[in-house]
Amino acid sequence: MSQKDIDEISGVSTTGHEWDGIKELNHPMPRWWVLTFYATILWAIGYTIAYPAWPLIHSATKGVLGWSSRDNIKTELAAAQAAKADYVAAVSSKSVEEILADDNLRTFATAAGAAAFKVNCVQCHGSGASGSKGYPNLNDDDWLWGGKITDIQQTIAHGIRFASDDETRVSEMPAFEGTISPEEIKTVANFAASLSGMDHDAAAVEPGKALFENYCASCHGPDGKGGREFGAPNLTDAISLYVHSEGDMEQQIMRPKHGVMPAWNARLGETTVKELATYVYTLGGGEK
Repeated sequence: MSQKDIDEISGVSTTGHEWDGIKELNHPMPRWWVLTFYATILWAIGYTIAYPAWPLIHSATKGVLGWSSRDNIKTELAAAQAAKADYVAAVSSKSVEEILADDNLRTFATAAGAAAFKVNCVQCHGSGASGSKGYPNLNDDDWLWGGKITDIQQTIAHGIRFASDDETRVSEMPAFEGTISPEEIKTVANFAASLSGMDHDAAAVEPGKALFENYCASCHGPDGKGGREFGAPNLTDAISLYVHSEGDMEQQIMRPKHGVMPAWNARLGETTVKELATYVYTLGGGEK
Protein backbone atom coordinates (compact mmCIF):
# COMPACT_ATOMS: atom_id res chain seq x y z
CA MET A 1 0.00 0.00 0.00
CA SER A 2 1.51 3.28 -1.10
CA GLN A 3 1.96 6.00 1.49
CA LYS A 4 -0.10 9.18 1.07
CA ASP A 5 1.79 12.24 -0.12
CA ILE A 6 1.16 15.02 2.41
CA ASP A 7 1.68 18.64 1.44
CA GLU A 8 4.18 20.16 3.86
CA ILE A 9 2.60 23.61 4.01
CA SER A 10 -1.13 22.78 4.31
CA GLY A 11 -0.79 19.32 5.80
CA VAL A 12 -3.40 18.08 3.28
CA SER A 13 -2.82 14.95 1.24
CA THR A 14 -2.36 15.36 -2.51
CA THR A 15 -4.05 13.53 -5.34
CA GLY A 16 -0.72 12.46 -6.74
CA HIS A 17 -1.06 14.78 -9.74
CA GLU A 18 1.76 17.19 -10.35
CA TRP A 19 2.35 19.83 -13.03
CA ASP A 20 5.62 21.71 -13.21
CA GLY A 21 6.23 21.06 -9.55
CA ILE A 22 2.71 22.14 -8.54
CA LYS A 23 0.78 19.44 -6.70
CA GLU A 24 -3.01 19.14 -6.52
CA LEU A 25 -4.43 19.01 -3.02
CA ASN A 26 -7.03 16.36 -2.32
CA HIS A 27 -10.03 18.38 -1.12
CA PRO A 28 -13.11 16.13 -1.42
CA MET A 29 -16.51 17.73 -2.09
CA PRO A 30 -18.69 18.38 0.96
CA ARG A 31 -20.86 15.42 1.86
CA TRP A 32 -24.07 17.51 1.63
CA TRP A 33 -23.18 18.44 -1.94
CA VAL A 34 -22.53 14.83 -2.92
CA LEU A 35 -25.80 13.70 -1.37
CA THR A 36 -27.69 16.49 -3.16
CA PHE A 37 -26.12 15.45 -6.44
CA TYR A 38 -27.22 11.84 -5.94
CA ALA A 39 -30.70 13.06 -5.00
CA THR A 40 -31.02 14.98 -8.28
CA ILE A 41 -30.07 11.86 -10.19
CA LEU A 42 -32.78 9.89 -8.41
CA TRP A 43 -35.27 12.72 -9.01
CA ALA A 44 -34.45 12.78 -12.73
CA ILE A 45 -34.96 9.03 -13.02
CA GLY A 46 -38.29 9.31 -11.21
CA TYR A 47 -39.36 12.20 -13.44
CA THR A 48 -38.65 10.28 -16.65
CA ILE A 49 -40.72 7.40 -15.32
CA ALA A 50 -43.66 9.54 -14.17
CA TYR A 51 -43.86 12.11 -16.99
CA PRO A 52 -43.35 12.22 -20.79
CA ALA A 53 -39.60 12.45 -21.27
CA TRP A 54 -37.83 10.28 -23.80
CA PRO A 55 -38.40 11.13 -27.50
CA LEU A 56 -39.28 8.27 -29.83
CA ILE A 57 -39.56 8.22 -33.62
CA HIS A 58 -43.20 9.37 -33.82
CA SER A 59 -44.01 10.30 -30.25
CA ALA A 60 -42.46 10.15 -26.77
CA THR A 61 -42.71 8.02 -23.65
CA LYS A 62 -46.01 8.88 -21.96
CA GLY A 63 -45.07 8.38 -18.31
CA VAL A 64 -46.94 6.33 -15.73
CA LEU A 65 -49.02 9.35 -14.60
CA GLY A 66 -50.44 9.88 -18.09
CA TRP A 67 -49.98 13.66 -17.84
CA SER A 68 -49.83 15.66 -21.08
CA SER A 69 -49.03 19.34 -21.58
CA ARG A 70 -51.32 19.36 -24.62
CA ASP A 71 -54.23 18.02 -22.58
CA ASN A 72 -53.45 20.61 -19.94
CA ILE A 73 -53.55 23.41 -22.51
CA LYS A 74 -56.82 22.07 -23.95
CA THR A 75 -58.34 22.15 -20.47
CA GLU A 76 -57.18 25.73 -19.90
CA LEU A 77 -58.44 26.84 -23.32
CA ALA A 78 -61.80 25.21 -22.70
CA ALA A 79 -62.05 27.04 -19.38
CA ALA A 80 -61.18 30.34 -21.07
CA GLN A 81 -63.77 29.73 -23.79
CA ALA A 82 -66.41 28.97 -21.16
CA ALA A 83 -65.50 32.12 -19.22
CA LYS A 84 -66.02 34.38 -22.23
CA ALA A 85 -69.03 32.52 -23.67
CA ASP A 86 -71.53 34.92 -22.12
CA TYR A 87 -69.72 37.92 -23.59
CA VAL A 88 -69.51 36.33 -27.02
CA ALA A 89 -73.21 35.52 -26.91
CA ALA A 90 -74.01 39.11 -25.91
CA VAL A 91 -71.90 40.54 -28.75
CA SER A 92 -73.60 38.17 -31.17
CA SER A 93 -77.11 39.15 -30.09
CA LYS A 94 -76.66 42.92 -29.73
CA SER A 95 -76.17 45.68 -32.27
CA VAL A 96 -72.90 47.57 -32.45
CA GLU A 97 -74.58 50.63 -30.93
CA GLU A 98 -75.72 48.55 -27.95
CA ILE A 99 -72.21 47.14 -27.58
CA LEU A 100 -70.76 50.64 -27.42
CA ALA A 101 -73.30 51.68 -24.79
CA ASP A 102 -72.34 48.81 -22.44
CA ASP A 103 -68.97 49.49 -20.76
CA ASN A 104 -68.14 45.86 -20.02
CA LEU A 105 -69.27 44.62 -23.42
CA ARG A 106 -67.41 47.42 -25.20
CA THR A 107 -64.21 46.58 -23.32
CA PHE A 108 -64.52 42.90 -24.23
CA ALA A 109 -65.38 43.59 -27.88
CA THR A 110 -62.49 46.05 -28.21
CA ALA A 111 -59.99 43.52 -26.85
CA ALA A 112 -61.36 40.75 -29.06
CA GLY A 113 -61.37 43.09 -32.07
CA ALA A 114 -57.75 44.08 -31.42
CA ALA A 115 -56.76 40.40 -31.50
CA ALA A 116 -58.69 39.82 -34.74
CA PHE A 117 -57.15 42.97 -36.25
CA LYS A 118 -53.61 41.69 -35.59
CA VAL A 119 -54.39 38.49 -37.47
CA ASN A 120 -56.43 39.80 -40.41
CA CYS A 121 -55.85 43.52 -40.92
CA VAL A 122 -52.28 44.54 -40.10
CA GLN A 123 -51.03 43.32 -43.47
CA CYS A 124 -52.64 46.36 -45.12
CA HIS A 125 -53.39 48.84 -42.34
CA GLY A 126 -50.23 48.26 -40.27
CA SER A 127 -49.83 47.08 -36.69
CA GLY A 128 -50.79 50.52 -35.38
CA ALA A 129 -53.63 50.91 -37.92
CA SER A 130 -51.86 53.98 -39.34
CA GLY A 131 -52.03 52.66 -42.91
CA SER A 132 -49.65 53.38 -45.78
CA LYS A 133 -49.84 54.55 -49.37
CA GLY A 134 -53.04 53.09 -50.79
CA TYR A 135 -54.28 51.90 -47.38
CA PRO A 136 -56.19 54.29 -45.10
CA ASN A 137 -55.13 55.38 -41.64
CA LEU A 138 -57.83 54.21 -39.23
CA ASN A 139 -56.75 56.50 -36.40
CA ASP A 140 -57.86 59.80 -37.94
CA ASP A 141 -61.36 61.10 -38.59
CA ASP A 142 -61.15 61.11 -42.39
CA TRP A 143 -63.68 58.57 -43.68
CA LEU A 144 -64.61 57.90 -47.29
CA TRP A 145 -67.80 56.06 -46.36
CA GLY A 146 -68.53 57.47 -42.92
CA GLY A 147 -67.07 56.93 -39.46
CA LYS A 148 -70.14 55.95 -37.48
CA ILE A 149 -69.97 52.52 -35.87
CA THR A 150 -72.60 51.20 -38.30
CA ASP A 151 -70.69 52.62 -41.27
CA ILE A 152 -67.50 50.91 -40.14
CA GLN A 153 -69.36 47.64 -39.58
CA GLN A 154 -70.81 47.78 -43.10
CA THR A 155 -67.40 48.45 -44.64
CA ILE A 156 -65.71 45.60 -42.77
CA ALA A 157 -68.57 43.17 -43.34
CA HIS A 158 -68.96 43.69 -47.10
CA GLY A 159 -65.72 45.30 -48.20
CA ILE A 160 -65.08 47.82 -50.94
CA ARG A 161 -65.30 46.88 -54.61
CA PHE A 162 -65.21 43.22 -53.56
CA ALA A 163 -66.78 41.50 -56.54
CA SER A 164 -68.07 38.38 -54.75
CA ASP A 165 -70.16 40.33 -52.22
CA ASP A 166 -73.44 41.75 -53.48
CA GLU A 167 -73.57 44.35 -50.69
CA THR A 168 -70.03 45.63 -51.13
CA ARG A 169 -69.45 49.37 -51.30
CA VAL A 170 -68.96 50.41 -54.91
CA SER A 171 -67.57 53.62 -56.34
CA GLU A 172 -65.24 54.19 -59.24
CA MET A 173 -63.74 57.43 -60.41
CA PRO A 174 -63.79 57.60 -64.21
CA ALA A 175 -60.57 57.95 -66.14
CA PHE A 176 -60.52 61.38 -67.80
CA GLU A 177 -57.69 60.54 -70.16
CA GLY A 178 -59.23 60.98 -73.60
CA THR A 179 -62.30 62.73 -72.19
CA ILE A 180 -60.61 66.06 -71.66
CA SER A 181 -57.30 67.28 -73.04
CA PRO A 182 -53.97 66.86 -71.20
CA GLU A 183 -53.86 70.64 -70.72
CA GLU A 184 -57.30 70.61 -69.09
CA ILE A 185 -56.27 67.69 -66.86
CA LYS A 186 -53.24 69.67 -65.71
CA THR A 187 -55.40 72.74 -65.11
CA VAL A 188 -58.04 70.98 -63.03
CA ALA A 189 -55.30 69.09 -61.16
CA ASN A 190 -53.76 72.40 -60.12
CA PHE A 191 -57.11 73.61 -58.82
CA ALA A 192 -57.71 70.36 -56.91
CA ALA A 193 -54.18 70.57 -55.46
CA SER A 194 -54.85 74.13 -54.31
CA LEU A 195 -57.81 72.98 -52.21
CA SER A 196 -55.54 71.24 -49.70
CA GLY A 197 -52.64 73.67 -49.92
CA MET A 198 -50.37 71.51 -52.09
CA ASP A 199 -47.90 73.21 -54.40
CA HIS A 200 -49.71 74.34 -57.54
CA ASP A 201 -49.73 76.86 -60.37
CA ALA A 202 -51.75 79.82 -59.10
CA ALA A 203 -52.56 80.94 -62.64
CA ALA A 204 -54.39 77.66 -63.29
CA VAL A 205 -56.69 77.90 -60.28
CA GLU A 206 -59.53 79.94 -61.77
CA PRO A 207 -59.77 78.08 -65.10
CA GLY A 208 -59.32 74.84 -63.17
CA LYS A 209 -62.26 75.72 -60.92
CA ALA A 210 -64.58 75.96 -63.92
CA LEU A 211 -63.45 72.54 -65.14
CA PHE A 212 -63.84 71.12 -61.64
CA GLU A 213 -67.43 72.32 -61.46
CA ASN A 214 -68.19 70.69 -64.81
CA TYR A 215 -66.51 67.32 -64.30
CA CYS A 216 -65.80 66.74 -60.58
CA ALA A 217 -68.28 68.58 -58.38
CA SER A 218 -71.05 66.03 -58.91
CA CYS A 219 -69.09 63.55 -56.74
CA HIS A 220 -66.59 65.65 -54.77
CA GLY A 221 -69.05 68.49 -54.15
CA PRO A 222 -68.76 72.11 -55.29
CA ASP A 223 -66.44 72.86 -52.35
CA GLY A 224 -64.34 69.70 -52.91
CA LYS A 225 -65.22 68.24 -49.51
CA GLY A 226 -66.25 64.90 -50.92
CA GLY A 227 -69.37 62.79 -50.86
CA ARG A 228 -69.71 59.76 -48.63
CA GLU A 229 -72.63 58.35 -50.61
CA PHE A 230 -70.14 57.84 -53.45
CA GLY A 231 -67.01 57.22 -51.38
CA ALA A 232 -65.61 60.38 -52.97
CA PRO A 233 -62.66 61.72 -50.92
CA ASN A 234 -62.44 65.14 -49.36
CA LEU A 235 -59.95 67.13 -51.46
CA THR A 236 -59.62 70.01 -49.00
CA ASP A 237 -57.54 68.17 -46.40
CA ALA A 238 -54.03 66.80 -46.74
CA ILE A 239 -55.14 63.19 -46.32
CA SER A 240 -55.01 61.03 -49.42
CA LEU A 241 -54.41 57.42 -50.33
CA TYR A 242 -52.63 58.10 -53.62
CA VAL A 243 -52.16 61.86 -54.10
CA HIS A 244 -49.34 63.78 -52.44
CA SER A 245 -48.43 66.27 -55.13
CA GLU A 246 -49.91 68.05 -58.13
CA GLY A 247 -48.27 65.42 -60.35
CA ASP A 248 -49.98 62.63 -58.41
CA MET A 249 -53.27 64.51 -58.86
CA GLU A 250 -52.79 64.56 -62.64
CA GLN A 251 -52.15 60.83 -62.70
CA GLN A 252 -55.19 60.12 -60.55
CA ILE A 253 -57.42 62.21 -62.84
CA MET A 254 -56.03 60.58 -66.00
CA ARG A 255 -55.89 56.97 -64.79
CA PRO A 256 -57.34 56.67 -61.29
CA LYS A 257 -56.32 53.92 -58.89
CA HIS A 258 -59.04 52.00 -57.13
CA GLY A 259 -58.30 49.92 -54.08
CA VAL A 260 -60.13 46.76 -53.09
CA MET A 261 -60.96 45.71 -49.53
CA PRO A 262 -62.12 42.14 -48.85
CA ALA A 263 -65.52 41.42 -47.35
CA TRP A 264 -64.95 39.85 -43.94
CA ASN A 265 -68.46 38.80 -42.96
CA ALA A 266 -68.31 35.49 -44.79
CA ARG A 267 -64.75 34.79 -43.62
CA LEU A 268 -64.93 35.76 -39.95
CA GLY A 269 -68.62 35.82 -39.10
CA GLU A 270 -70.86 38.61 -37.84
CA THR A 271 -69.64 38.44 -34.23
CA THR A 272 -65.97 38.98 -35.12
CA VAL A 273 -66.94 41.74 -37.56
CA LYS A 274 -68.77 43.53 -34.73
CA GLU A 275 -65.69 43.18 -32.54
CA LEU A 276 -63.46 44.54 -35.31
CA ALA A 277 -65.85 47.45 -35.90
CA THR A 278 -65.81 48.27 -32.18
CA TYR A 279 -62.02 48.17 -32.06
CA VAL A 280 -61.59 50.38 -35.16
CA TYR A 281 -64.22 52.80 -33.88
CA THR A 282 -62.42 53.21 -30.55
CA LEU A 283 -59.04 53.92 -32.16
CA GLY A 284 -59.87 57.63 -32.11
CA GLY A 285 -61.49 58.48 -35.40
CA GLY A 286 -64.97 57.14 -34.82
CA GLU A 287 -67.91 59.52 -35.17
CA LYS A 288 -70.99 59.70 -32.97
